Amino acid sequence: MKVLRVLRVAVAALCVVAVSHPSPASAQAAADVQALQAQIDQLKKEFGDQLKALEGQLQALRGQAAAPAPQAVAPVVEPSLSSAPPPGASKVFNPDIAVIGAFQSSAGRNTVSPDPSLEMRESELSLQAVVDPYARADFFLSFGQQGVNLEEGFITFSSVPGGLLTKVGKMRSAFGKVDGLHTHGLSWADRPLVTKNLLGGEDGLSDAGVSVARLIPAGPLFLEATGQVFRGESGEGVFAASKRSDLSYVGHLRGYHDLTESTNIDLGTSVAYGHTAAGVINDVDVGRFTSRLAGFDATLRWRPLTRAIYHQFVGRGEFVWSRRDAFGGTQAARGFYVSGDYQFARRWFAGARIDRSDRADNAQLTDTGQSAILTYKPSEFSLLRGQYRRTAYADGSTANELLFQVQFAIGAHGAHPF
Repeated sequence: MKVLRVLRVAVAALCVVAVSHPSPASAQAAADVQALQAQIDQLKKEFGDQLKALEGQLQALRGQAAAPAPQAVAPVVEPSLSSAPPPGASKVFNPDIAVIGAFQSSAGRNTVSPDPSLEMRESELSLQAVVDPYARADFFLSFGQQGVNLEEGFITFSSVPGGLLTKVGKMRSAFGKVDGLHTHGLSWADRPLVTKNLLGGEDGLSDAGVSVARLIPAGPLFLEATGQVFRGESGEGVFAASKRSDLSYVGHLRGYHDLTESTNIDLGTSVAYGHTAAGVINDVDVGRFTSRLAGFDATLRWRPLTRAIYHQFVGRGEFVWSRRDAFGGTQAARGFYVSGDYQFARRWFAGARIDRSDRADNAQLTDTGQSAILTYKPSEFSLLRGQYRRTAYADGSTANELLFQVQFAIGAHGAHPF
């Protein structure tokens, strides 16, 4: 149709030219008019029938659009137990579940504290979920060589008046840095000597109790104060309760500050107080013996923003002082560790650690140690680690060991404290 309109306009224009300018050229214009008219007649013959058919279809469609549309009747679906729930509905009442495995092998000679040549050191099952808008629950079950242990199981209330973050249940203590970390959260295949000698070993000061923490406004400085009250039965010989009133107490003050865009420092001081089993003989309380701990921890982190996945450094150290009452007098012991871990490639880390610690029950005995660590992390869900450990025990024996560790995780595991 557009083609016909264009040709008609051209014919009209030529006619006007021929009438208004009579000249020899007008004869040529008349010839052009006749040629265009012939083309129009030819187009009418070729497309006339098609245009009429299209106009008929257009009129029919307009008639259908004007008529009322029939009402659709939705089919009735009978409820069925096999009907699939909507996406995400199956997770509403289920917690986040994760399993972390830690396999370890040991080679070398150690006559004082030998580890098995091959062992599944720990398998941790975590169950974490929001209870309601005011609280969340966290459970961590540890499966080791001696059976199943509730490593932690607590509820956290985040909306307590006064800005207090409150936890109730069994939990690891806030004393220092390492004591509050799970085994798979360590930067080494073992725990430092000061943790074993003064803080109760693998489980540390973990116990049932109540924890209250609060942020303290201090301008650019991040301050957090934590107070904990436990049953008094934590650690291997650190605290023991002969009566209900023999509770243990832990306090921790943490300060954090960003030095630059890529460097920050974390400082903390800790105290702990409780009773010991030395005051009980044959279930008879013969003395109110107590155990007191004090500690200082420091962590320096460096991670450049432009190369964060390739390079970083974490330097950490802890100093612990212990004063434990005994029949022979108070044992004043102390110990420390200093470590550094550097990431030199995208998946490779190298580190070193120096240990020194007296023994809590006999401060005259001192153990020392040095370790070199190499870690390969294919992803955030797995790692392979080798550690050379040399330990000089107080009895004069020296242990040279090579530890090899494999860790792997499945499921959604929550982030650890920073």
